[in-house]
Formats: sequence, structure tokens, C-alpha cells
Amino acid sequence: MYVVVVGGGNVGYYLTKELLAAGHEVVVIEKDPSRARLIADELGSIVVTNDGCEGRYQAEAGMGRADVVAAVTGDDEDNLVACQVAKMRFNVPRSIARVNNPKNERLFRKLSIDETVSPTRAILGVIEHEIPVHDLLHLAELGGGEVQIVEAQLSAGAPVVGREVRELELAEGDTIAMVVRGHRAVAPRPETRLQIGDKLLLITSADREAELRNLLIGE
Repeated sequence: MYVVVVGGGNVGYYLTKELLAAGHEVVVIEKDPSRARLIADELGSIVVTNDGCEGRYQAEAGMGRADVVAAVTGDDEDNLVACQVAKMRFNVPRSIARVNNPKNERLFRKLSIDETVSPTRAILGVIEHEIPVHDLLHLAELGGGEVQIVEAQLSAGAPVVGREVRELELAEGDTIAMVVRGHRAVAPRPETRLQIGDKLLLITSADREAELRNLLIGE
């Protein structure tokens, strides 16, 4: 597989190193000359020293035959532009972008970036599971981020405690997939009555998260 990595910082360097070790063909585009020289000294003559957002330097890196472009600079705008140029001008089949600000993930997906990787969101996910900072925990994303799998734990003050599942006014498309009670999983039925301490695994959309939180957790 031929991969073009845009950005030769720590992420780009170690990504390139691992890809090479796995037997892939890799070229790095890095605009900082000193950083580019360091990578070349360490990994060989695989570096194009220039701006990875510009088509002429992507062409120099062989983007026209690339299977994947991975834009992993520290600047979200650069990563977005680099991936768009690669896809629109060179028809690269797969684009992967590092997203430093999680709020930009939806924009990247709307602009046809195939995959986004958010270190901030990944770390936040770990923290949320160890020390919950939100009432709804994000477990997974489907459909390019439009569909969310979330977990809600019911405390004593939750408005749905004591109510049956059929009584809940869930929005169309929202589904309770599982109720975790103690150490066992309970398949939710219309007559299942929710209890304090229950963990609900739900499928929802990103734009209904606040509504779902108010329904299940309350203010």
C-alpha cells in the first residue's frame, strides 16, 4: 500500500515509522526544513520538503498513485485542505485526517473526509469511563458520526426512575438497546421498569443528545 503522510511532527514521524516497518511504501510531506531533514536522516529519502496543502507538492510526493492520504499536522485547517486536495485533484481512495478540536469532526465528515482521528476525544473517552464528567458517556459512533451509541446511568434523581420503558417519550430513531442492571444485561421490554443504578445503552443521533439527556437524567 502506498501512503502519503502530510505532517512530519511526532504523530507523522511515528506513523511513518510504523507503516514502513509493516512493509508499506510511504512518503512524508513536511514544510519545516529542519524537521524534514531529521526525518530523512532517521528514515531515509522519503520526505518532500514543502507545504502538503498545495497540489504541486502532493504531485511531487506521488499522490496520484496513493492508496491513502493521512493528514496529521497540528492544524485542523491544513489537514482538511490537504485531504480535500488529495481527493478532488488526485482521486485518492481513502483520506484520514487528524482533528485536534473535536468540534470540527462533523465539518470534516460533511466535506467528505473518510475518517477522522481526534486525540482529544479519545483521551476524553478514557477519562469519562474512569471519572464520569458527563451524564451520557459516548461509547461508539456509527454512520460517520451521525449515529451515537451512548450510556446513561440512572441516579436517584433521574426522572425516568420507576417508569416503564413504554412510558418514555423517546424521539423517533432513539432506541434503548440494553439495560445493564448490576452484573447482568437485561433486554428492555415495554414493561421493564427502570431502577436506580441502571445503565442504559442507547442509540441516538448527535443532534438529539441534549434532548435525550434532559429526558433520562434531568437538569
